[in-house]
Amino acid sequence: MEKLEAKDQERRESELGELHSLEQKFLSAEQWKTDYRAYGKWEHYLSCDGSPDPTVLQEINTFMSLWREDQNEDIQLVMEKGEQVLNLIEKLQFLLLDTPPSEITEKETVQYQESILELQNLLHQKYNGATEHLLKTANMYEDSETGNMQAVIKDKNVTFCIWANLKKKVRLKNHMFCDAQHGFDLPKSLAMSSVAVRILHTHYDHVSPLWLQCQSVPRLEVLDSKELTQHSKDNVEELEEEEKKAREEPSMPTEEEMCSDGRKSAVSFKETSNSIADINETEEEIEKKSEILDVPSQVQHLLTQEEINEKDESITDENIVDLQQFVPVGGVYHIDALQLPPQVKQIKDWSMVEVLNVGLQVYPYPPEEAEDATHPPIQITLRLSDNVMYFEDPVIARWDPAGQQWRTDGISNITYERQAKSITFEMRAFYTIALLQDAHLNMPYQAWELRPTGTDEALLIVTTVFATIQIQIKGNQCMLSSVVVEEKDVLSHVTGKWISPVDLRAVLKKAGVNIFPGAYSHKYVSVNKKAPLAEVRTYQQMALVASAFAFAWSKWNLEAGQEQVVFKESGAAAGVAKPCILQRQTRWKILVLTQYLVSEHLKADSVKDWSLYMFNGQKAQKLKITETSEAFSEELEEDSEFHSTLYHMLKDFASKEAIDKVETASFLFIDVVYQLLLATRVLTYS
Repeated sequence: MEKLEAKDQERRESELGELHSLEQKFLSAEQWKTDYRAYGKWEHYLSCDGSPDPTVLQEINTFMSLWREDQNEDIQLVMEKGEQVLNLIEKLQFLLLDTPPSEITEKETVQYQESILELQNLLHQKYNGATEHLLKTANMYEDSETGNMQAVIKDKNVTFCIWANLKKKVRLKNHMFCDAQHGFDLPKSLAMSSVAVRILHTHYDHVSPLWLQCQSVPRLEVLDSKELTQHSKDNVEELEEEEKKAREEPSMPTEEEMCSDGRKSAVSFKETSNSIADINETEEEIEKKSEILDVPSQVQHLLTQEEINEKDESITDENIVDLQQFVPVGGVYHIDALQLPPQVKQIKDWSMVEVLNVGLQVYPYPPEEAEDATHPPIQITLRLSDNVMYFEDPVIARWDPAGQQWRTDGISNITYERQAKSITFEMRAFYTIALLQDAHLNMPYQAWELRPTGTDEALLIVTTVFATIQIQIKGNQCMLSSVVVEEKDVLSHVTGKWISPVDLRAVLKKAGVNIFPGAYSHKYVSVNKKAPLAEVRTYQQMALVASAFAFAWSKWNLEAGQEQVVFKESGAAAGVAKPCILQRQTRWKILVLTQYLVSEHLKADSVKDWSLYMFNGQKAQKLKITETSEAFSEELEEDSEFHSTLYHMLKDFASKEAIDKVETASFLFIDVVYQLLLATRVLTYS
């Protein structure tokens, strides 16, 4: 054993040198993305299509000012313009998520956040203006049967339902919007009043705190052994600075930071972000961890994820929704009672109307002067979107603008019809409503598999208790291939489209299928502790060899206990890979390798016997045990040696064709594989 250790040390420098050469592909990918972002700005400049560049403050301010001054309040035009606004918001959100910290200043970050909030507020104001415009001409939309106004106007982003009580008859106190399947049942007092009811369903969420939509994706850093110490030092300094800021800054928005409609400004968003990053560790503890692990920034990121909320303030009010655990799915329902403005009257050949320049007025219910009195509730029925998966009964919450939070009180008698995809409930007043779902329903994963399917192509399959998600990878993009629930393909509206990993993450989360752990996920999911250095290095080296080797979940992950991470690996140059194993004992990882022979005349599913390997990020070895062994043992396989990298350990048993595929793999393909592995953290959350 000592001879093997000595031999490993002798060739360690050369093996790390070879690995370093392969890891240059990560730097190439980063440079390519930097150039691509610069090219995108130049391409936008040359397009001259009239749309503003959302990153240029003057352009975006001019765009908003011109639309603010535009007096055309036609609902169809607002919807068309609204789609352009949503595209601008998505571009800014993508930049905040995708741009490395080295390429974006703090000033630019705050600017983008403020632009997003201003665009969101402006869009909602325009829908209010369009609502007022419709209500002034309510008699033009009078229903022939009831005599009341009712209209449903919708596009892919918004479903706009409006009803006006023109006849004031008690028997007409309920209504169902047939084209949307949303409805309500009003108390008698409202049925006799000049009131209008609006159900504005935005398929997006512009109500929740901005940090919920802008949770960062793990950053890619290259594991250059010469730079590890400096990386670690820099990250310690950053963590100390964030900790200092988090202590100094308040967690609640001040009056100056609150927008007119009760939404937070970008300043308070910054505070929330800082509070999330509050590490609450002493300088000595951080330095000690850094010295022991000697890790780059994303390893430090994984470390702090597990510790950031040990001393966090817990939510004591059970009616407040914990947005670290539950997230709005399916958009937001703005349910409002509005005062009906004076209607046009025909007097001979004249059309006369009383003009009140007061804007859209809310109809108070329950009445403000009788808050202590008991008033009948409003019954609401909502048809759930077909583009969203609700795996369990959704949690209904109302937005509290004063506290800037979702709350569950004030809502009662909930009935959820799963087959009909509708939900009925009662509420004390008119609220903005969201349907929330546990963000971790699909964690931990039951199984996962990553296998090559062609040149610079691969397939990532994640199986959860509710769904099986297949993601194709090709070049610098990925595609949601399928989502299968109860043996049925679902979410066909988002499958089959090539997008970036950042966009894929947003698409799946919006559809209610979250397989991307967040900073606080370990609080709500049973996960195994792990060595961050080993985990991140394994993801990187898995990505480097993903063009020729397949990796997958194994039963050892379930049996290994809290200190073990298990996955399977197979040297598959093409075709379907069988399951493999990686296990960690304390800070070690173990993997099972199955070797595919790579040549044209062999069948795609030809597999050799399983082999077990152990890897801790710095040393790999082949184990004597097999997957069917009764107990785990670190005994070394006969005639095998230690290696400093996973890549060289696999290289001992790989064909020349497989190694050629690894060496010629596209840096863009490697980068996408790594991003997806780091985003899903399959070694920990399965």
